Amino acid sequence: MNTQLLERITFNPNQCGGKPCIRNMRIRVTDVIELLANGLSPEQIITDELPDLEREDITACLLYAAVKLNHPVLQAA
Repeated sequence: MNTQLLERITFNPNQCGGKPCIRNMRIRVTDVIELLANGLSPEQIITDELPDLEREDITACLLYAAVKLNHPVLQAA
């Protein structure tokens, strides 16, 4: 796992309700994931939708989502 990419994901309780954002901007990880899910390419997101982003930010969002979804699930015996 590339921890340098994950450093791009920031948390601030006073910004966006404490949701994970990109590089302390008011762009949430979920905003990027939703754009990708709606069929936009990373290039379209960077060029047309969120020009403050860098390609690595989009990769960081995907990695963050993968890490969050791949957490262990404990079951009571």
